[in-house]
Amino acid sequence: PSTYQNAGHNNNLSFVIGEKSVVAFNAGGSYLLAEAMHEEIRKITHLPVSHVVLENAQGHAILGASYWKEQGAKIIAHSHTAELIEQELHPEGVSEEELGILARAQNRLRDKAHRTKVVMPDETFSDAMTLPVTFQGQPVELLHFGPAHSPDDIQLWLPAARLIITGDFAFNERMLPILDHTDAPSWLENWPKLEALEPAVVIPGHGDVTDMVTVRHFTVDYLEYLLGEVDRILDEGGSLLDAYAIDQSQFKQWKTFRELAVLNAEGLFRIQEINSF
Repeated sequence: PSTYQNAGHNNNLSFVIGEKSVVAFNAGGSYLLAEAMHEEIRKITHLPVSHVVLENAQGHAILGASYWKEQGAKIIAHSHTAELIEQELHPEGVSEEELGILARAQNRLRDKAHRTKVVMPDETFSDAMTLPVTFQGQPVELLHFGPAHSPDDIQLWLPAARLIITGDFAFNERMLPILDHTDAPSWLENWPKLEALEPAVVIPGHGDVTDMVTVRHFTVDYLEYLLGEVDRILDEGGSLLDAYAIDQSQFKQWKTFRELAVLNAEGLFRIQEINSF
């Protein structure tokens, strides 16, 4: 989880060194974290960062965007991400549960949230976008496979390297979280779009660089199991107490198991219960 100790750096921050400029994937969870990421980029290349892609509207993706705007980079996001950021900036009529990305970060990071603020993206897209940046002679592509962990998850595809940065569409090493807006059935339905690309290298939203077999295990295998158990309970007329009792022990060695296993069962039960009406 994002903490003061890790300065809000609890997800993968990636960058692609193109032929004339750099594309960063995720702005980082604060202004200072974005600045630290830029320092790492400058150790490798003096090319400017021309574009910063926000994988979704979560704090660890968007809260460093103001730093990047100051550097002259264009902030790219899904159109739904822009809507959520707009709600954060102008919260009238929005429920309390949907508010407070910046406030929560400031409470958690305290002095490490210095200069952090929420800003709107410069450009948005719905299904796909080709950036004016080339890598090994081919353009950098942005994709949106559809609703999954979030409705606005974005992926970055480098066809020349057969490398994909999946954002929170795929996980490794740790248990994925079921959020209020997570659509587990659509996530599984949209997964073949990732498989169809046949990427050789996968940079997931969380966890180390890996391959498709690994992220499928940490993402699809878990979703299929938990969704199957929840739907079985609902079909049998069971209750939330039965969801709490789902045996997830086969995943207990995964990171964030203690924090998320029971919450995931509860969250998915409530979502599927509503969807069943």
